[in-house]
Amino acid sequence: MSTAVSTTVSFQEQANAFATSVADGAPAPLTALRAAGAEAFARLGFPTTRNEDWRYTSVSAIAHTPFVAALERTVGTLDAAALEPYTFGGTWPLVVFYNGRFAPALSSIDSLPDGVRVMDLATAAVQEAELLARHLGVSAPADRDGFTALNAAFAGEGTLIHVAKEMVIDVPVHILHVTDAHGAGVMSHPRHVVIAEPHAKASVIESYVSLADVAYFTNAVVEVSVDNGATLQLLRIQRESPTAFHVGTVEARQGRDSHFMAFTFQTGAALSRSNVFTVLAGDGCGTTLNGLYMLGDAQHGDHQTRVEHVAPNCFSREAYKGLLDDASHGVFNGKVYVHPEAQKTDGKQTNNTLLLSKGAQIDTKPQLEIFADDVKCTHGATVGRIDETALFYLKSRGIGQLLARQLLMYAFAADVLETIENETVKEALEQLTMVRFTGAVHH
Repeated sequence: MSTAVSTTVSFQEQANAFATSVADGAPAPLTALRAAGAEAFARLGFPTTRNEDWRYTSVSAIAHTPFVAALERTVGTLDAAALEPYTFGGTWPLVVFYNGRFAPALSSIDSLPDGVRVMDLATAAVQEAELLARHLGVSAPADRDGFTALNAAFAGEGTLIHVAKEMVIDVPVHILHVTDAHGAGVMSHPRHVVIAEPHAKASVIESYVSLADVAYFTNAVVEVSVDNGATLQLLRIQRESPTAFHVGTVEARQGRDSHFMAFTFQTGAALSRSNVFTVLAGDGCGTTLNGLYMLGDAQHGDHQTRVEHVAPNCFSREAYKGLLDDASHGVFNGKVYVHPEAQKTDGKQTNNTLLLSKGAQIDTKPQLEIFADDVKCTHGATVGRIDETALFYLKSRGIGQLLARQLLMYAFAADVLETIENETVKEALEQLTMVRFTGAVHH
């Protein structure tokens, strides 16, 4: 099996090898997904800027960088104390992936309440094969796009989170991906499957952090099923190495009267792409998609959302904010698609961006495609600079120019952070935001 890739063909060679290999004894659900992924990637390859959804984001840097599959590399060792800055101080169920591999010694998923099951994907493929077969590759099929296909081809690492009917779990399940110097040149393709049965309520945190400034590639997929009357919150925190590449895709499907909430917090990676897609398939359900991205230097961050209203009487709310400095480049493309039968749809979408330097740029395109006649949908985007009137007011109160600018930036960001329901996580992300703009921790 090739351990280095520099072109699409080399990625394909590795994908084919994974799909046909039986050396690891992969169970049927994973073997089937690998085969489908390898076949789909052969047809699709990596997207190019000729694809409208990738018009402003070139992934040639990923396609032409040598990477080694996580399963091919020795994991290394890590002291649990190194994780403490990234666990929010919570005593929550914790699933750790270290340099792309599940790390049971660093995880704590033994003491779960009845009705909540959390296990790594390889174990789930054996112990919960029937359940996994009903959900794996369903919300996010292998042929969705090139990156989803590549993720499927390397299926093996990931998590199954299953919350039983009417079960309410008060603490989040935290999936923590951590990379250190041993992860240089590694590509990981985690796939997480989250299932909330009817009238269940749960929350999941999905974190990506780095302990070293090294280049690597993360290509993650999360498949979410929110059944009738269930509520699920997903918080994605992307703080990868400044030289890493990150592509993250969330695909959700919702039942009647369900609510799916996703928040994306992004500050890391040289090149990143975040896709959050949901299908409102049940009458009376709703979704809330919010996000904050803060970019500097030459970072490129692309955010894509798609809300597909299939059933009637549903609502969707989206609010994404971006702060772009130096020569960074942000992209936001939000799509709301309303099917003919989705009458009484109520949708609202906003994207607000602050450009903090002359070299920063944003390409934003909110989109509505409506094929029903009884709907209430709005969308809008704003791009601007620091409010000079507010800046003058702060300076007139004795606040210096630099601090005044920093406080205004923080206030802009804090507005969307307030939508996070978990107080511990919200305060932690507020601190991270404050440190980024003021260089000091505030209590």
